[in-house]
Amino acid sequence: MRTSLTASHVLGHRNGSHVLFRDATVVYEDDVIVHVGHGFKGAVDESIDLGHALLAPGLIDLDALTDIDHLLLDSWHSSEAAKGLTWSGDYFTNRRRDVFSPQERQTIRRYALVQLALHGITTYMPIASEVHSAWAEDLPELVGMAETSRELGLRGYLGPAYRSGVNIIDDDGVRTVLFDPPLGEAGLADALAFLDYADALDDPLVTGVLLPCRIETLTPELMRATAQASAERNVLVRLHSLQGMAERDYLAEAHSSTPLQMMASAGLLNDRLLVPHGILIDRHRSIFGEDRGDLATLAAAGVSVIHCPQTSFRYGSVLDSFSVYKEAGINLCLGTDSFPPDLVRGMDAGVHLAKLADRRSDSAPASDYFDAATLGGAAALKRPDLGRLEPGAQADIVAFSLSDFRDGVIDDPLRTLLLNGTARNAVHSVVAGRTVMANGTLPGVDLPALAAAAQPIFEKMRGAYSERDWRGRSAAELFPSSYPAAD
Repeated sequence: MRTSLTASHVLGHRNGSHVLFRDATVVYEDDVIVHVGHGFKGAVDESIDLGHALLAPGLIDLDALTDIDHLLLDSWHSSEAAKGLTWSGDYFTNRRRDVFSPQERQTIRRYALVQLALHGITTYMPIASEVHSAWAEDLPELVGMAETSRELGLRGYLGPAYRSGVNIIDDDGVRTVLFDPPLGEAGLADALAFLDYADALDDPLVTGVLLPCRIETLTPELMRATAQASAERNVLVRLHSLQGMAERDYLAEAHSSTPLQMMASAGLLNDRLLVPHGILIDRHRSIFGEDRGDLATLAAAGVSVIHCPQTSFRYGSVLDSFSVYKEAGINLCLGTDSFPPDLVRGMDAGVHLAKLADRRSDSAPASDYFDAATLGGAAALKRPDLGRLEPGAQADIVAFSLSDFRDGVIDDPLRTLLLNGTARNAVHSVVAGRTVMANGTLPGVDLPALAAAAQPIFEKMRGAYSERDWRGRSAAELFPSSYPAAD
């Protein structure tokens, strides 16, 4: 089937970079783009005029929140109060449990994936909190998630998260990590079983990857086993690391090593590795301020850094800086890792954080961030057929409406979208030639019912924090309202 999409602005791709067309058309046949621009003369089976809109490559979110919103609960505490949101040592040893039933977990996944689709994301790699689980994710949970993802029509790079240990607060209020290595081994076994499942499924919308948790929660043995499996099966690894001083201090004390040294010794530093955040390296001006070679090491290895600007902004950190990483040869891609999963707001926050980091208004223009959300993500996934609108590429497409009066006037449509809009401007999306969103809705998805199911799950999640708090405080004490409630 051949379909044409027409819009006032089309972000096509020529000679290795994005280019803007005015009043242009994208034509795709089945799952492949056959024309971008003007002057298409062939017949089509369906024509859709999207009007005053920016038609662009589908957004790629490589640290995509697939959870109920926790930012409401954990982004505003003091460092001391935040200890109450981490497992206590007693909870680890005696009382850890799954807060949610398997059915509730699948409802959470559906809720989150619908959010991704509504925000114009077409390709994603998931991230969810393990704090509410007895340990981490398992094979059945990810198989269920894959089924939901296929039903919605998203392109997922999936696998169960696994870990050997967990961050805890001990009885003295000190943060450390406690381990249960057999659970890490079992988690890797589930991850490998999911790779087998994905291979047998043979669906281009489901690709298996290895998703170990935070670097400080892995034993060196589990890291080495992950690297070996990645090499043998030629699959990507995403490892949260280079995030902050707590991680760095723990690894220095426990292993006399920096995070980069740990990854190198495990055999993970290569072009199959994706590092979310990647903030704390030696040249970070507010921490070390001396370039000792971390950037060069990452660039030489071909590691991709998943920049999550909105998360950085909300938790008070900054990549120092986007332009420096880019100039060093780092492949930069984007993640949300936050609710809402809005990469447009994330790109806008990133542009302005880059200005602050470099003290230059032109430090990281909107085009650099849009490249990261499309071309950078495609490079990290080793998929040159994604992240661009050009003949031969996959028909992964999103349209952002620019017709709302509140969007303001148009000079450059990309700047207008980033400065005046959000990803809620998304009105139409296509993944592998299948329409996922039309007229701002997802066919067959009952949003009111999903919202009604999500709210009690969130309340259950909120209440469970008190049983893990090292001081046993109630949810009301841990999460007071912004203002006192009136009678």
